[in-house]
Amino acid sequence: MKDVLEYSLKKLKDACKKLEEGVKQAKDELDKDGVIQRFEFTFELLWKALKIYLEHQGIIVKTPRDSFIEAFRTNLIINEKIFLDMLEDRNNTAHIYDKVTSEKIFNRIKKTYTLEIIKIVDKLKTEKGD
Repeated sequence: MKDVLEYSLKKLKDACKKLEEGVKQAKDELDKDGVIQRFEFTFELLWKALKIYLEHQGIIVKTPRDSFIEAFRTNLIINEKIFLDMLEDRNNTAHIYDKVTSEKIFNRIKKTYTLEIIKIVDKLKTEKGD
């Protein structure tokens, strides 16, 4: 299980780096759309890494929401609301049809979500013993 978690965290860390790069370099609507797509990919890796970590702790979760709730309950994440908002925005990205909504989600990715994802990656690495 530890190897699976290590591999999952490596993929997540790499995705975080690409997300950070995208956020820093985004200049136009097309760039921002790319950041949102990187966020979607990173989000999927995040909740699955949490799922693996929690299963290793004997906690079975099946959904992203369950993963965040349990991660909060076990003190892996501090602000559950940010992660539940992140989940809602991730679900909404599949239905973005207007520039205003897209811009709002991009700004949350830039100002909040990227940093919070990096924090949880660092915490998971510490918790697993790196």
